[in-house]
Amino acid sequence: MDWKTLCKTTKPKFPLGVLLFSASVNRLVHEDKIDPVPLLHRHVRGDWGDMDDEDKQLNDAALEAKSRLFSAYEVPPHYRVWVITEADRSTTTILLPEDY
Repeated sequence: MDWKTLCKTTKPKFPLGVLLFSASVNRLVHEDKIDPVPLLHRHVRGDWGDMDDEDKQLNDAALEAKSRLFSAYEVPPHYRVWVITEADRSTTTILLPEDY
């Protein structure tokens, strides 16, 4: 699924703003090791991924309070990818934990 299809098929809970990739995520995308579209699809629908219930509840509250949103996803075979949307919804960044 490409980005335009994602926008048409997903009712977003918030705007993503400008999409940014860390250098390491950009490399993994170009090497076809990570596909960011499904991760963005989950993030924008409020599926916060592989986080404990308390962190998911904090995100749900942040969605209402218009605070920063944070998702974490396990991507086989061994990647953990973070997706962060800033409080003002101006940017969403996809990065690896070691990029933070």
